[in-house]
Amino acid sequence: MIRLIKPDIAFSDVEDDFKTILESGILTRGSYVSRFAKAMCDYTGAEYCHFATSATTALSMCLKVIGIKPGDKVLVSDFSFPASVNVIEDLYAHPVFVDVDSDTFNMRPDDLEKKITKDTRAVIFVDLAGNPGGIHEIKSILEKHGVPLIEDAACAIGSSENNIKCGNIADLSCFSFHPRKLLTTGEGGAILTNNVEYKEILDVKLAHGAVFNKGKFDFIDYGYNYRLPELQAAMGIKQLMKLDEIISIRQKIAERYAEELGKFGFVEQKIAKNVIHNIQSVVFKVPDTIKRDELVRYLKERDIETTIGTYCLSDCTYYRQKYNNIQPVAKKLFDTTITLPCFAGLDLEPVIENIKNFFERG
Repeated sequence: MIRLIKPDIAFSDVEDDFKTILESGILTRGSYVSRFAKAMCDYTGAEYCHFATSATTALSMCLKVIGIKPGDKVLVSDFSFPASVNVIEDLYAHPVFVDVDSDTFNMRPDDLEKKITKDTRAVIFVDLAGNPGGIHEIKSILEKHGVPLIEDAACAIGSSENNIKCGNIADLSCFSFHPRKLLTTGEGGAILTNNVEYKEILDVKLAHGAVFNKGKFDFIDYGYNYRLPELQAAMGIKQLMKLDEIISIRQKIAERYAEELGKFGFVEQKIAKNVIHNIQSVVFKVPDTIKRDELVRYLKERDIETTIGTYCLSDCTYYRQKYNNIQPVAKKLFDTTITLPCFAGLDLEPVIENIKNFFERG
């Protein structure tokens, strides 16, 4: 089986660190977590970094930091994994789906402008497949309205727009360390911000609501345990050290895909000249002459793992039945995009050859 992605980490990368951690007996809230947080800030340029158990819990914390309450309206990119909207629904807030650009797959500024109201409390911008294209324009619009921007940067570690890395653009940014991501700790996530007020809220909320005062803990708020263990932090540190190398390899794979599949009418995700894309995922729109699901099945039968681009949130059964507000471009992309294998050491030839064979068989 040619997998969709393989994590770029080996036991030899972390063997000595794991031994040090296990022998120390400190498996959580130790020096590795602190070092990983500093490394994330150094790499992205952000001032503050907090960890969570996933990008989903990170996004949920961001909404709570902003103070989202039941009934508040939160605008969200409609082409994304359902976690982007589930965190809104979980707080009994009201998600408002914003359609996306058919080329970049990211939130459309014109649709955002139409849907912002006096009741809008936050916006979640999704860097689809790691592409942050357009985030500065979205940020500029929101600054005029005084609305905070949350960046769902789950896929975007290492990406940038206008020479500013993801994690250092929005009011709050969330990364994922899931196994499908370029940097994985098995599971886990991070929240980055430059806002000291948000930082201080996170300090308390992510420590069960506790502060250490006069030699003892006092619980001044309710809070959570979303900690990242030391072993996972060690994995993150080692991968962050070689992240730019990982990105370079994936960019070359994406270029080869574009060169070969363009001959069959595949259209790659558009990446603007002011954007560096980490190639978290290689996503193409398939030609109008074929059905995406048939190609996915054909490749699976030949032991090549592929999947859809991602989901049209407004067309997921739960949200379609509750809100009945399907966004047309997101729906079209949901039906016509495919994600192809991309990882260091990938043998591209069987993938390209089998796609060629799919077309030749008619």
